[in-house]
Amino acid sequence: MDIHLGIIGYGGMGKWHAKNAARAAGVKVAAVCDIDEEKIKEGTKDGFVTYSSAEELLADSNVNTVVLTVPNHLHKEMCLKAAVAKKNVITEKPAALSVAELDEMESICKKEGVFLTVHQNRRWDKDMLIIKKIYEEGILGKIFSIESKLHSANGYMHEWHLYKKYGGGMLYDWGPHLIDQILFMMPNAKIKSLYADIKNVLHEEVDDYFKILMKMDNGITVHIELSTYMLKYAPRWVVGGDKGTAVINSFACDGTIYRTGKLLEKLPPQITETIAGPTRQFAPVPPGGIIEEPLPQVESDWVDFYKNVRDVLNGKAESLIKISEVRRVLAVMEAVRRSAESGEAIAFE
Repeated sequence: MDIHLGIIGYGGMGKWHAKNAARAAGVKVAAVCDIDEEKIKEGTKDGFVTYSSAEELLADSNVNTVVLTVPNHLHKEMCLKAAVAKKNVITEKPAALSVAELDEMESICKKEGVFLTVHQNRRWDKDMLIIKKIYEEGILGKIFSIESKLHSANGYMHEWHLYKKYGGGMLYDWGPHLIDQILFMMPNAKIKSLYADIKNVLHEEVDDYFKILMKMDNGITVHIELSTYMLKYAPRWVVGGDKGTAVINSFACDGTIYRTGKLLEKLPPQITETIAGPTRQFAPVPPGGIIEEPLPQVESDWVDFYKNVRDVLNGKAESLIKISEVRRVLAVMEAVRRSAESGEAIAFE
């Protein structure tokens, strides 16, 4: 079967889905809806069948699958309505505002015999896939630290993201992506404990900064940090192993692998006078002491998400985004909030 997609919510992400979903063969945008009259006009101008309510779109027999690009607090409500209308459901992240909500959504979709998945599109980010390749292939030897940082200088959020009642804030916005990427990278590793800090730097009602430390049972310490108001960005990824260090500076995948040169391995154990005073371990590395290598290359495309959904609905593949994985991410997010509120680390898995 082809996917005849109905887009519920024709805002920024709704327009993105309208533009990109059809790049996958067998996917057609059948209709869009929004409660905003101006967005309905935009949908009509863009050549789509338009509706002013989700109920109208769900009554369209030509739509067999919907994508929910509505504010976060509406994901469960819209999912339940779509399932009862016998539509397959793709929801934007976060899938729900809690594990309990997701469980209810999954239960109804199973009962109604429809497919449920979540648009975790950043599993196809090339920068993350490079780090995943480095991890899986042992390119840095035994990895002991992974830092995933996302910084912006843009400061204030916008629209419904500013309000708690709509599921606003950065933990709900980017938290599902950054946490999911780590768990996707090493699916067999369990989280022994986590500690988190959440801040309201510029926003009174919702968070705009969070830091998450996760100690994994494979010996890796994961450090996730997001800030909407960091005026000098840290690298997007820094990964340390006993055979080298990998740095990716941005989503553009600019970066390098660093290794120890032979000259550094033969340095005598002597104290060196530096600007910081006498030191042995932290003396400047002499020329040739560190060698550089290019990062490995990967190929990916966000539209592969829709190719997978198409293949799942035609019985040709398993879903790459499993609800059990989405549930685990939401469970981590709930633990993050508990840790931030208590100021203490939490034993997890």
